[in-house]
Amino acid sequence: MTPARQAGAALLAAMLTVALVATFAAAAMWNQWRSVEVEAADRARGQASWILTGALDWSRLILREDARAGGADHLAEPWAVPLMEARLSTFLAADPSNTVDNDADTTFLSGEIVDMQALLNVTNLVEAGRLSEPGLRSFSRLFELLGLPQQQLTRMAENLRFASDISLENRSASQAPLLPQRLEQLAWLGLPPDTIAALQPHVTILPTRTAVNLNTAGAEVIYAVGNTLGMADAQRLVTERERQHFRAVADATRLLPAPGDAFASGTVDYRSRYFEVRGRLRMDGVVIEERSLVRRDGGGNVRTVQREHGGFQSSFVAPQPPPR
Repeated sequence: MTPARQAGAALLAAMLTVALVATFAAAAMWNQWRSVEVEAADRARGQASWILTGALDWSRLILREDARAGGADHLAEPWAVPLMEARLSTFLAADPSNTVDNDADTTFLSGEIVDMQALLNVTNLVEAGRLSEPGLRSFSRLFELLGLPQQQLTRMAENLRFASDISLENRSASQAPLLPQRLEQLAWLGLPPDTIAALQPHVTILPTRTAVNLNTAGAEVIYAVGNTLGMADAQRLVTERERQHFRAVADATRLLPAPGDAFASGTVDYRSRYFEVRGRLRMDGVVIEERSLVRRDGGGNVRTVQREHGGFQSSFVAPQPPPR
């Protein structure tokens, strides 16, 4: 081989070596960058979880103090005022033991407490292993108001009774539908998605049977839970409670044409036990949401029944690894 060819081969080998080393270096740097980003995301999720846990404890404290004050639960109370999105630093600045940093200035917290007894409870459809007549009547009126087929209600109620009846020894476990815990899971009972979407503003699923709070329910729910009410009567109750909340069920029924037949016994109330605490934390391009169902007992103790995380999003798109 001539000296010129040897020099060319050596140069080509050097170029290939440099290219190979550069590829390995780029891959190593990408893997290291990815590990740092994953660790940072995990740390951000952990911090967000602690912040939302603190917000949940704060909400429980508000509900506990409201129970100590006694009286009715209505939309003019402190718990019903939503927390608009605010910088986390505004909360930390109130505590002299905390030092506000840049992360707190770019972190935003918002949330609200929602009375779940302002909605019709799907659990009310079944009582002691049998279909409940008052519950079926309420849902039938709601389905009629929303223009939904009554056959779908019948199917949902029967499937719920079948899923709830644990006393049937000969029932095959594979044939029984699962008990839903969230509204979208009503599909397990035979409801199509469009029906579930139509019911969502007016219906909830709670662990036990509950009454509708006349101080917080919408006109559609009040109409549905009534026996002889028209929509005009339900809307009148909503208008009247804005002037003065109901301190007893009698305060509402005396405004109706037939007070004695307005509501079935035990279907309405002026107080609530179940609330949903919704929290939302936004940090840079990350949004973390949390929903917690809490129950307030007669003594004012507030305990968490269900808790779920969701809504994790990021506007950052990771680059692809270099080709090998």
